[in-house]
Amino acid sequence: MKPYEKLLLHNKAWAAEQIDRDPEYFSRLAEIQTPEFLWIGCSDSRVPANEITNTAPGEIFVHRNIANLVVGNDINLLSVLQYAVQVLKVKHIIVCGHYGCGGVKASMGESDLGTVNQWLENIRVTHRKYRIELDAMEDMRARADRLSELNVMAQVENLAKTTIVTRAWEEEVRPTLHGWIYRLSDGILRQIIKIPAPQDR
Repeated sequence: MKPYEKLLLHNKAWAAEQIDRDPEYFSRLAEIQTPEFLWIGCSDSRVPANEITNTAPGEIFVHRNIANLVVGNDINLLSVLQYAVQVLKVKHIIVCGHYGCGGVKASMGESDLGTVNQWLENIRVTHRKYRIELDAMEDMRARADRLSELNVMAQVENLAKTTIVTRAWEEEVRPTLHGWIYRLSDGILRQIIKIPAPQDR
């Protein structure tokens, strides 16, 4: 059996299990989604939003990319953001990074990674901004972990500058922006920055 065929078999087993537990599960899920959260996370396969927050399908609207970046000219992210804010009316947007992020580590090196290098330049901007603090850390793992935190903070600040968010803040008291970091070694999420709508500050 080929590896991808196992995924299809696992899907069938999962679907049957859901129906055994709750015969109306899929008919209910097929109705319109009303999530309270937009999750902007890393593409890393070890950081699945629903599993690490113990939430069911339909509770979190998800966008993922390498190193959980919020880039002003990324039409993919902006489309997700616009839909989440203007149509789904999410109350919270979470940017979630993680320690041990391959994208963050790669941004600290000089390797030629082709197209990925252009994407990682967005992290290198943050790296340059905090170079003195980061260079003072001798342990490379600790340095990468700190850059992961700083990257999350920078992306939340980028999010706060988008016209989609600023317009929503002007019209309604939402969404609240959160920056979280996930530790792979213990499975714990930690909030490192929170920016509410101006009226709530």
